[in-house]
Amino acid sequence: MSVSVAPDDRPVIAHTGPWYFPIAFLARLPFAMMVVGVLTLVVSVTGSVALGGLTSAAVGIGTVLAGPIVGDLVDRHGQRRVLVPLGLANSALLASFPFVVSVLPPTWLLLLAALLIGTSAPQAAAMSRSRLMAIIRERLAAPRRARAFSRTMAYESAADETAFVIGPVVVGVLASFIAPWAPIAGAAALSFVFVTAFALHPTARAGVGPDDGPAEIAPARALLRLPVVVLVAATFAVGAFFGATLTSLTSFMAEQGDVDSAALLYGIMGIGSAVLALAVAALPPRFALRWRWMLFAGVLVAATAAFTLSTTVSAVTVALVIMGLGVGPTLVTLFSLAGARAPLGRTATIMTVLGSSVALAQSLASAVTGAIAEELGAAAAMVLPLVAAALVLVLAVANLGVERGMRRTAVPERHPLTPSLAPTPDLG
Repeated sequence: MSVSVAPDDRPVIAHTGPWYFPIAFLARLPFAMMVVGVLTLVVSVTGSVALGGLTSAAVGIGTVLAGPIVGDLVDRHGQRRVLVPLGLANSALLASFPFVVSVLPPTWLLLLAALLIGTSAPQAAAMSRSRLMAIIRERLAAPRRARAFSRTMAYESAADETAFVIGPVVVGVLASFIAPWAPIAGAAALSFVFVTAFALHPTARAGVGPDDGPAEIAPARALLRLPVVVLVAATFAVGAFFGATLTSLTSFMAEQGDVDSAALLYGIMGIGSAVLALAVAALPPRFALRWRWMLFAGVLVAATAAFTLSTTVSAVTVALVIMGLGVGPTLVTLFSLAGARAPLGRTATIMTVLGSSVALAQSLASAVTGAIAEELGAAAAMVLPLVAAALVLVLAVANLGVERGMRRTAVPERHPLTPSLAPTPDLG
């Protein structure tokens, strides 16, 4: 049963407790590790890059197939009831995957095992966003909510950026110094310990009613509205950017004879991205979200164009730093808009859908970019991040039209900090 807490002036961390944030961060690492970990293990055992890419893509497809279902179950029954069995299942599937690969099964069985791993992925990042939004809405005094929401979304996006950078690095370190199966075993252990701890944390009760579900919930068809779809498409493009950038960068560094430094350079982009994502919280509220999306997507396109044209390691490094300054704030903006546009009682669903879009796009883009790099070289592969970045900008322009249509038809948009479905001030 949900515990009723009177709103007060304390900060968010006073309501979550100091251990919530490290637990929530570590709980999202398995999700960040599994795509790269599966790719590394399959390529190491089978020697086939194509099969490795196909298998990692199956993980991403699994997350997308399950994402809306998991989000719907959480919105209806609460996080604890869903995440505990899901985390345990994911841990077991990850732990068994090295044994499955070692017997060199038929391709369909290998792909099925990878698909099940993706299907059972708990997506702690999406759940954390949904949980913290509920805490802000229910437990913080009204004057504190807007700034707390901005800061929280900035932190969550920075944590995602950091996890997506640390995940591949951890995979590389474990695979290099222990064995190719070690990253998958590590992800299984993290899922067993920290996803379970995250699911059982007292904050999991936020946002649920007496029956462990919301008092009201919008129909699933509300998620198919254009204002939501444009955000899903944009997060897909951001995921494609991540996958294409990492893979093309790896190919470029391999041609330079220093492939081991690819993860380090990618980390430089991720660090800058995470830092500026946090800085978004300091932007004034009058700097509307729709214009933030336009601005930072423009920065991303310009920097990625420089990356595409770079021929030296130093030029690539500078481009990566600036790319990070564009992609981090863009991701913060997209999730903030998603919080504002989530239909009533559907916050967890929309967050899991967006998280699934990133994961699927990352894995598909990695596979496609790897194939192009193998056939045409790094220079051709380095065009793909620019295509993904340009799509983010095109969707930012499309979003301006979507918002004009919302205002013209007076479509009510639920404020992320209020429980009722009522018209609100322009948040975008």
